[in-house]
Amino acid sequence: MQTSTANYKVIKKVKDDRFDEELLHQYNLLIQTGPKDLQIAVVDSQENRLLVLEDYAMSNVQSHGELLAALKELFDAHALLKAGFWREVKIGIKNNKFCQVPEELFIEKNAAKYLKLNATLEEGKEKVLWCKNTSIHSVTVFSVQQDFHDWIDSIYQNTTHQFFHQSACLIEGIAHASKPDTNPLYVYVDRFKLHILSTDKGKLVYYNQFPIKQFADYVKYIMLVLKSLNMDQQTSEIVLWGYIGKNSPHYLEFIKYIRNVSFGERPRHLKFSYLFDEVQEHQFIDLYSLQLLAN
Repeated sequence: MQTSTANYKVIKKVKDDRFDEELLHQYNLLIQTGPKDLQIAVVDSQENRLLVLEDYAMSNVQSHGELLAALKELFDAHALLKAGFWREVKIGIKNNKFCQVPEELFIEKNAAKYLKLNATLEEGKEKVLWCKNTSIHSVTVFSVQQDFHDWIDSIYQNTTHQFFHQSACLIEGIAHASKPDTNPLYVYVDRFKLHILSTDKGKLVYYNQFPIKQFADYVKYIMLVLKSLNMDQQTSEIVLWGYIGKNSPHYLEFIKYIRNVSFGERPRHLKFSYLFDEVQEHQFIDLYSLQLLAN
């Protein structure tokens, strides 16, 4: 499905027949936004069942101001996004202004200081936030544009809502998906970005994200990380999630260089009806994993 307005395009839209507008008070609304896209999910908190999934692209926006205008247009046109009766709203932020801090070393008043070691902040235009990864006892410190934060606050001022970072979502999702007796390299292919993670016996060993300008960048960065972790290119297992099709030209080219590749599965913490069979199982793990996070 692809329908569009001047500022956004619907890429995917799926709704379970069980969805009931009268039960919003028991549903969680999950929203994830990046520089050029937005994903939405609705989860029944009583059954942990996915009821709604939507994916939007904002390919025409060239600045944060244009993105915010497109988001406001989408929210105004949407039947559910501005509803005020959700059980909880969780907002995931996709950007490169973040850092990981061990939970035992984290001091809340120093959050901005931690982040400034890893990113340049625009004073007065960005707000510093943090969220926990309970599975690995870590805290993700990140920034969000102040005007976007204030706008979201105004929409959900009477609803419990929290902000999280995409890296925290991926780390938590991979932690739940990983198996203690294996040590693969986990790769999440996002739009214009690559995320690479590694765990060992439930502990995070490596996480980073890389900007992608051409296909060769995927292979280059994966090779660099394999080498830095002393993992063998031919025998190490690579597990793929994200925006890469199982029969796509990119995947077929990808396996020419890296042999032992498999696709990730749907998360075990959610239930899916047959209506979501049209969505490939290895997609949207970051969005789904918002359900796992809480501060």
